Amino acid sequence: MTTAPPADLRDLIGSCQSGFALPRPFYTRPDIYEHDIAAYWNHSWIWVGHVCQIPEPGDYFLFDYAQESLIITRNRAGDVCAYLNICRHRGSRVCTEAHGNTRLFVCPYHAWSYDLNGQLRGGREMGPDFDPSQYGLFKAHLRVFEGMIFVCPAEVAPEIDTGLERLRPLAAPFGLDNLRIAHSASYPVPANWKLAVENYMECYHCAPSHKDYSRSHSLKDPASMTPDLLDPMRDKGRAAGLPDQVVSLPNTGDHGMNFYYRRYPLYPGYQTGSQTGTPLAPLLGTLTGYDGGTTDLQIGILNNFLIYSDHVVGYRFVPRALQQTDIQIVWYVRGDAQEGRDYDRAALTWLWHVTSLDDERIIRINQEGVNAHRFVPGPLSQMEWGVQAFYDHYLTGIGHR
Repeated sequence: MTTAPPADLRDLIGSCQSGFALPRPFYTRPDIYEHDIAAYWNHSWIWVGHVCQIPEPGDYFLFDYAQESLIITRNRAGDVCAYLNICRHRGSRVCTEAHGNTRLFVCPYHAWSYDLNGQLRGGREMGPDFDPSQYGLFKAHLRVFEGMIFVCPAEVAPEIDTGLERLRPLAAPFGLDNLRIAHSASYPVPANWKLAVENYMECYHCAPSHKDYSRSHSLKDPASMTPDLLDPMRDKGRAAGLPDQVVSLPNTGDHGMNFYYRRYPLYPGYQTGSQTGTPLAPLLGTLTGYDGGTTDLQIGILNNFLIYSDHVVGYRFVPRALQQTDIQIVWYVRGDAQEGRDYDRAALTWLWHVTSLDDERIIRINQEGVNAHRFVPGPLSQMEWGVQAFYDHYLTGIGHR
């Protein structure tokens, strides 16, 4: 699943200076973008959805990025499966509907049909020597972590299980396996996918660019995270049933993965990420109260979650073209919560809707500046350590392959 890298890739990687932004070609050259997809995205674990999207056998949904497409389904035994959406005959997309329920996946071109286990069940007029068992759908690696579905389409996937097991007790109180989608939205931005990821990986921009977010979230100003702010969150967290730890989990040694879990306080008067600070939905999992904090959870560079006491916000930045990216957001609430009774969708989504509109603007104008021929990479702030972590993983990944 790899292609030949750009001829000058090694020189470009060598020109990158630690502590500085990436050079212009990484955001502007079509051949580097194609290599990004083949060498980085296709060899990464990607958060594609949640088990609540496929509750019954035969349920499925598609996840697309760049030129790639994945089918995620539940088979008759109740297992979650993932396949590349490529017919083994002449390469047509097998599944064209974004979601649904089916007994067989039937290619719309020549009607080759595949069962929910990916096995070829029908290929007409192929001759006596044809062996259908050799032409099932390509399987993708799959893990379900607390209800969240992660897929890697590579033949050999990065090691993920060690990191997931270390995160499991930290995530357990939130009951992530018992969620439902309250809303999902996509914010197209005319920029390279890396600029969108970089923007999420730092809060250096939060104070000047996200006025609404900055009223409630202390991450915009690390100097404000004093014991006066941290200690009450920790005390209330213990009482509510949250682990009393703020942990940064190192990567597992494979350049494709890293894991990150950190709780940080909201400002006084805010119990969750709402406009007024008041609760938005029923408490998650086994929580017994609000602690005035929120959680950053990262499973690989590409998969980011912000977990409040009463809802979860999932973030991903999906490449569509060289300078076209979809900022995709999914808002989750507890599985038994009902809109109109337990939460108001507009209130629930307000903060990260307005914040994403801010992000669309600043990422767009960032790309416009990077496109200029006089752009020269500048130094990173101490608050942009996450951007450097992304660069390290990205450059190692594309260089290794």
